Amino acid sequence: MEHSVQEVTFHHEPGGNEVVKKIIKTTVILSVITVIELGLGLAMYAFPMADALKLFLKGAIVILSLAKAFYIVGVFMHLGDEIKNLIMTIVVPLLLFIWFIAAFLWDGASWRNLRNTYNGAPAAAPTEQHDSGKH
Repeated sequence: MEHSVQEVTFHHEPGGNEVVKKIIKTTVILSVITVIELGLGLAMYAFPMADALKLFLKGAIVILSLAKAFYIVGVFMHLGDEIKNLIMTIVVPLLLFIWFIAAFLWDGASWRNLRNTYNGAPAAAPTEQHDSGKH
């Protein structure tokens, strides 16, 4: 009886040099984005500027933070290597969650504005003051 030995192959990660390059690239990209965010945030408070420019800088910081978050998800959660359908099963609920937060904030602001303008008592009809004849 003859026994055959099957050759078993294992899946290995890329070579050590490629992994180190990927780690350095990820570190540099995330560090650069973080330094830019911090610079914009500090500039917003260190220098006097118009409200429109402050709003623009805040929007830029939010966009950079989202870009950093998507990069982190792509690299550390390995979604950059996955198929489109799997990515959509994660991104679509995330976008719905962000939409829920925005909708709740908008609704809360609406309730706050209503509470501040309505005092709960029915509006009284204007009354006329009569002069009793005293001059």
